[in-house]
Amino acid sequence: MAVSSSSSSSTLKIGIIGFGPFGQFLAKTMIKQGHILRATSRTDHSQLCHRLGISFFSDKRAFLEADNDVILISTSILSLSEVLNSLPVHCLQRRTLIADVLSVKEYPRNVLLQVLPEEVDVLCTHPMFGPESGQNGWKDFAFVYEKVRIRDEATCSSFLRIFESEGCKMLEMSCEEHDKVAAKSQFLTHTIGRVLSELEIQSTSMNTKGFETLIRLLLDLEAAFEKVKRKLQQKMEVQQEQSPNESKL
Repeated sequence: MAVSSSSSSSTLKIGIIGFGPFGQFLAKTMIKQGHILRATSRTDHSQLCHRLGISFFSDKRAFLEADNDVILISTSILSLSEVLNSLPVHCLQRRTLIADVLSVKEYPRNVLLQVLPEEVDVLCTHPMFGPESGQNGWKDFAFVYEKVRIRDEATCSSFLRIFESEGCKMLEMSCEEHDKVAAKSQFLTHTIGRVLSELEIQSTSMNTKGFETLIRLLLDLEAAFEKVKRKLQQKMEVQQEQSPNESKL
């Protein structure tokens, strides 16, 4: 379902929670479109934000009191609940649209509805691209969203037009349906990737175009597996470092 046909979105004041690589990636296009951005994060990104023209808040209360039209949740899935529960949401100055950009949808939707006040609007989204795939633009990439609890349609439409105006394919879909479709596609991709990896396929002097495409796919999948593996190892190392300290409390 397409959003309003207006060619560009109204200027929005957008606050980003979690200013890691993905939050920074989205912010650059939002700034280019003329939106006013604020950010808060556990890591101090004040210098980077200063260079980008973004106001950085180390204090969460001050961030929530900054009169944002939209607050964009760009944390990791693992830290979402902890981050949301740490927010003094009673400090929100007015009705605000809270949107997330996590790659799964049912879980963040449930957490948002559980933690946020009833008067806060909730939009769950999944931009199907990232800093690497979208480095040359967002045209023709899918943007999946569900209007979970929306009263201010004007603000919601203005936010969605950020992505529509960049050429994204706008797909309105329930969080349940998104996760079902995503699970099937990821299972198929990972299964085929593992089978190809076990076959130890290598390039030859007689490659066809189709075979070259297959080789590139395998290399991309192996790189993705390694990236996930590194992230899991880092997470486990952090947890192991924290465990001895927690046991002393």
